[in-house]
Amino acid sequence: MGSLPLIFLNHNILYLKVFMILFLSCVPNRTNLCPNHSLAILEVPVPPRFNSTNIVSSLETLSLDGYFSFENNHHAAKDFGNIYHYLPSAVLYPKSVPDISNTIRHVFEMGSASELKVAARGHAHSLQGQAQADQGVVINMESLQGLEMLVHTGNMPYVDVSGGELWINILHETLKHGLAPKSWTDYLHLTVGGTLSNAGISGQAFQHGPQINNVYQLEVVTGKGEVVTCSEKQNADLFYGVLGGLGQFGIITRARISLEPAPKMVKWIRVLYSDFSIFSKDQEQLISSENSFDYIEGLVIINKTGLLNNWRSSFRPKDPLQANQFSSDGRTLYCLEMSKYFNPDETKTMNQSIEKLLSKLSYIPSTLFQSEVPYIEFLDRVHVSEKKLQAKGLWEVPHPWLNFFIPKSRISEFAEEVFGNILTDTSNGPILIYPVNQSKWNNNTSLVTPDEDVFYLVAFLTSAMPSSTGRDGLEHILTQNKRILDFCATAQLGMKQYLPHYNTLEEWQAHFGSHWKVFVQRKSAYDPLAILAPGHRIFQKAIRTS
Repeated sequence: MGSLPLIFLNHNILYLKVFMILFLSCVPNRTNLCPNHSLAILEVPVPPRFNSTNIVSSLETLSLDGYFSFENNHHAAKDFGNIYHYLPSAVLYPKSVPDISNTIRHVFEMGSASELKVAARGHAHSLQGQAQADQGVVINMESLQGLEMLVHTGNMPYVDVSGGELWINILHETLKHGLAPKSWTDYLHLTVGGTLSNAGISGQAFQHGPQINNVYQLEVVTGKGEVVTCSEKQNADLFYGVLGGLGQFGIITRARISLEPAPKMVKWIRVLYSDFSIFSKDQEQLISSENSFDYIEGLVIINKTGLLNNWRSSFRPKDPLQANQFSSDGRTLYCLEMSKYFNPDETKTMNQSIEKLLSKLSYIPSTLFQSEVPYIEFLDRVHVSEKKLQAKGLWEVPHPWLNFFIPKSRISEFAEEVFGNILTDTSNGPILIYPVNQSKWNNNTSLVTPDEDVFYLVAFLTSAMPSSTGRDGLEHILTQNKRILDFCATAQLGMKQYLPHYNTLEEWQAHFGSHWKVFVQRKSAYDPLAILAPGHRIFQKAIRTS
């Protein structure tokens, strides 16, 4: 959106002044849905802007079941990424959905005379300040955890949960009924609203799709403060928009999650490869096989000894001495990680099934490592390592993570450049790499993926050491990340970022591609003042100046 031509302004300035005054009196608020592109608006009398003092005063007038905090809110200016820090003016601790809807409606009714924006904060596992609101309102969604979880059994079991509920709590509650959600993330101490606003991906995604594919119904508070129940058959546009929608169209306050019978045990297996093409071929074979494993992921191991453990796992093989003594000898290796779920009375059948599946793989024969663990221990495997790192003060460090979806047709080219030339000495954290089937993903949601039947998730889960200026320092890792991003752009791999982070409108448009028009239309429909999720820096609220 550009400026009006100068000659037109010179000859019609009086007419435009009158027109703009009349126009603005009829349309109280305008939103700039195109960041970094400003409208040329002539100076006309407008209502005075709200300052920080009367914003706080106005919030204090709201009748709530919960409460606002206006001081000592520095925790709300932090997230897992620990790189961006934006201090809010207030933090809402809601005890009911009306607390959230009334607050958002209040901000909406302030109109564009206020700069106030609103961000929903779950377990704060965002990476680049996405759950922060600079001088705005942060809603602490975990305050809604007290709302009752309702498990429904039957032919199509499900559980109704709060958007602020942690997945680990859902696991514990559903297991009481012999049930569990179908699709997971690797780390379970995340909120339902947080993962459903992105996708929610783990090694089950090749079979069940991401978590956003396993939702029957949502309750959403829009950017107008409206509370809307939506599903595939009711308010479907909002339902699909919110799923994977980065919080842009509404805050998820309740979700109905699909369940399946839960197993008791997990057979957990890791094997190693030295050749990427063989590794990827085996992965792709497994995700297309009938009666395959229940969980399939992969890891890249660069110049490591003691190969089978890292901070995101607590894998304990039956032969720990052999595993710990295995050395990469400076090579880049690839670890295929698989799991099969079973109940104790199915052990014999399960072992036969695994033996058949493994017989078709071409891993290094001496690198078969196996373990058997309870189902809940397997799903909560990352939390064990989290507690160890917290005890050492190594959990709350910067995490400049980078997550991609790479088309199957370009994954070898990506691996050759990134693992062969860019990352040569160390990875500063686990690197995940595994394929998924596009057919298992619902293309109606806001999530964008490569346009191929099979694509890979590649995740660089790096940690930066505070104050370090070396290869494990933040500056070096960010430079390394930029090299990877630049390569993807130059090679035109057709990749899409997962948990995306961009700085310009053009980058966001390129990310969404043909979906951008619908994305903007939904923003205009459900959050016309661009109040919600400002941390993504996609849309900017147009602020009137007095």
